[in-house]
Amino acid sequence: MNNPTGPTPPSQVLDLYKLAVEMADRVSARRGTANSFFLSVQTAFVAVLGLADPRLTKSLWASVAVAVAGLALSATWWLQLKSYRDLNRAKFEVINKIEEELPVRVFSDEWAALRRDPVRSWRARYAELGVSERRVPFVFMAVHVLLFVGRLRG
Repeated sequence: MNNPTGPTPPSQVLDLYKLAVEMADRVSARRGTANSFFLSVQTAFVAVLGLADPRLTKSLWASVAVAVAGLALSATWWLQLKSYRDLNRAKFEVINKIEEELPVRVFSDEWAALRRDPVRSWRARYAELGVSERRVPFVFMAVHVLLFVGRLRG
C-alpha cells in the first residue's frame, strides 16, 4: 500500500482489508433495503391506482400528478442505484488494490473466474445483479406512463 511514512505492516493491511470488505458489504445491504423500500412503495402506488375511485382518476390534474409522482419516484430509485453502484465500484477498487499486498486475492480471483466461466453457455457473460436491478425502475416508469395514457384515453 502507498504510505508516505513507509510500508504498512502486514497486520494493518489485513485489518484495513477486513474493514473495506465489511464496508462494501454494508453498502450492499443498504442497497437491498433501499430496493425493498422503493419496490414496496411503487407496488402499493400502482395497486392503489388500480383500486382508486374512477371519478378521481378521470381528473386530468390528478392523472398528471400521479404520473409525475410515479416517474419521479422511479427516477429517484434509479439514481440511488447508480450511486450505490458507483460507491461499490470504488470500494472494490480499493479492496483489489489491498489484495495486491495479500497472499490471496479473493475478490480479484472471483471476478476473474466469473469472466472465464465456461459453464455459462446460455449467456455471453456474467450478469451482474446491478444490471437487472437498474431495469426495474424503468419498468415502473413504463407502467406509470401506460396508466396515464390509459386514463387519457379511457
